Amino acid sequence: MSKKLIYDIHDRPKFGNMLIFALQQLLAILAATIAVPTIIGLPTQIPAAIFGAGVGTLVYQLFTRFKSPVFLGSSFAFLNSLAVALAYGYCGIVLGSIVAGLVYVIIAIIIHFVGTDWVSKLMPPIIIGPTVTLIGLSLAGAAMGDIVKSNSSAIYGSYNLVALLCGLITFFTVVICSTQKRYKMPRLIPFILGIAVGYIAASIFTLIGKLTGTDYLMIINWDPIVNNFVNADGTFVGISAIFNVPDFAIVEAIKELVNGELASEITAANPKAVLMTVGGIAEVVIAFLPVALVVFAEHIADHKNLSYIIDRDLIKEPGLKRTLLGDGVGSIAGTAFGICPNTTYGESVGCVAITGNASVATITTTAFMCILLSFISPIMVLLQSIPSCVMGGVCLTLYGFIAVSGLKMFKELDLGDNKNLFVVSAILISGIGGLTIQIPYALAANGAVAKFIQITAIATALILGIITNAILTKLEKSKLGKEAAEDTDDKTEE
Repeated sequence: MSKKLIYDIHDRPKFGNMLIFALQQLLAILAATIAVPTIIGLPTQIPAAIFGAGVGTLVYQLFTRFKSPVFLGSSFAFLNSLAVALAYGYCGIVLGSIVAGLVYVIIAIIIHFVGTDWVSKLMPPIIIGPTVTLIGLSLAGAAMGDIVKSNSSAIYGSYNLVALLCGLITFFTVVICSTQKRYKMPRLIPFILGIAVGYIAASIFTLIGKLTGTDYLMIINWDPIVNNFVNADGTFVGISAIFNVPDFAIVEAIKELVNGELASEITAANPKAVLMTVGGIAEVVIAFLPVALVVFAEHIADHKNLSYIIDRDLIKEPGLKRTLLGDGVGSIAGTAFGICPNTTYGESVGCVAITGNASVATITTTAFMCILLSFISPIMVLLQSIPSCVMGGVCLTLYGFIAVSGLKMFKELDLGDNKNLFVVSAILISGIGGLTIQIPYALAANGAVAKFIQITAIATALILGIITNAILTKLEKSKLGKEAAEDTDDKTEE
């Protein structure tokens, strides 16, 4: 077992402790998982997204033989693709996830026959190190945007100094719990303790704000919790206040096909949405296919990073083909029972790195916990009430650890070599700068671009880094070959 780990992948904590550790994993991935359905205009699908993340993770664990300690959640890489799919209702979303998942399945089949040696050549440490660092740094803006944000009124704009204070209280609680040496349990559950302390602090400020009528102090918005139990007229909501079945995408898609009409939440999110057409099928395939091909490279980077943290090469065991099958099929299953394609989560990897808990049993328990809790309405609204600033304080540590784990790989690199320096520069500067690739596939009548596929900044930076490294490596080999030939000629003349 790695000296960095308290629990190795096959270790099973005591049942009570494992439930606590699983809750911590859930809290670590919560903010990002529920963000995707909110961004695409389907906030009512948050319970389904959490259910889908649990299902997708279980599928992933089955394919990887329970040897990879990472949780799968809603993927941000497919946001633009989901916007295209949303124009064709739930059928478009399910179709898109199938396309994305099949890309992984096909690549896994290819790897089964040709092996993985080409992966190391395509993505050596000079590519993986800065890419992992970039993944952490690229998330920094979101975390710092959240840490100064109040969940209550926006009268005073998006910046709130009291929210920042609550976020920093959360951050320092996590840091102190993780670094103290006296007690073992706080080191294993720093995020639960950090969120609890941050939530209490935010609650105190919110109560003071309500009592004094000071909107600036109202950090938490408890209205969704109240509305979960009470209708606008003051009557009890009913059984749905306690137990509610999520709206599974596959069920809603079948309803569309049977009834010949879109769900109301789809038309609310996209008033121009229409039922699936032949042209729509082509458009959804075009929107998802190239993104899935690029996200494959991010999949490798995530597993290389996790391998470094747990001191086991996941590309070899359980093997890249198994992690790809788990990610691909898990993504299809996660969307069918959720709302969007899933991916391995950096937040989950960061949680493993900080706590030293790489127990796959904990990850599996988290998956079952997500599935169960998605039906319990009070728990769902309570989790959603956690202030953005508190989650921002948690993410300050999680994203930082992702970035630093990439930086640790730099010790293997010779940055005195201009070749390596240019490859790292290409990845970091283009990624941090937000360079994206936008591929137009439909033009308006006036010739302007009407629709396009967008490759994310991380994926674009990764592509640029791979190309830069390939060109410089080719030139370097060509130069060495030429010098060797000249030496041979000189010896022949002598």
